[in-house]
Amino acid sequence: MRAVIQRVRKAKVLVKGREISSIGKGLLVFVAVGKDDNESAIDYIERKVSELRIFEDEEGNFNLSLSDVRGEILLVSQFTLYGDCRRGRRPDFHEAAPSKKAKFILEKLAQRLKGRGFQVKTGIFGAYMAVELENDGPITILLDSERRF
Repeated sequence: MRAVIQRVRKAKVLVKGREISSIGKGLLVFVAVGKDDNESAIDYIERKVSELRIFEDEEGNFNLSLSDVRGEILLVSQFTLYGDCRRGRRPDFHEAAPSKKAKFILEKLAQRLKGRGFQVKTGIFGAYMAVELENDGPITILLDSERRF
């Protein structure tokens, strides 16, 4: 599983020009599910999203987590994070999970994050979405459950 986490002041998802969901201060998390992902991938991403200390304390150091600042999560499916561009000019998505599996895993991830007490909003799986955000920092973190980076 791969994720791009952006610390935001606010973010929202629109489908066909209509706002579907929005958050204030928190994390915009783009997530892609890999074809071989399982429970351990969900565990890894859930833990990292929940516990990453990427919010500043009074001294300006990254010592606070999402729960410390009472932030929200906007979780957006983005299979293109598995786009392999090493050959040719068109990305190859052979490492991305099939839609049914990806949707199931993303829903499970959202439920787990909610179970930790977070306010979790989502986009619409498989829809063409416009995502608007005000990046805070900017702070952007890349995660890969296979720990490739």
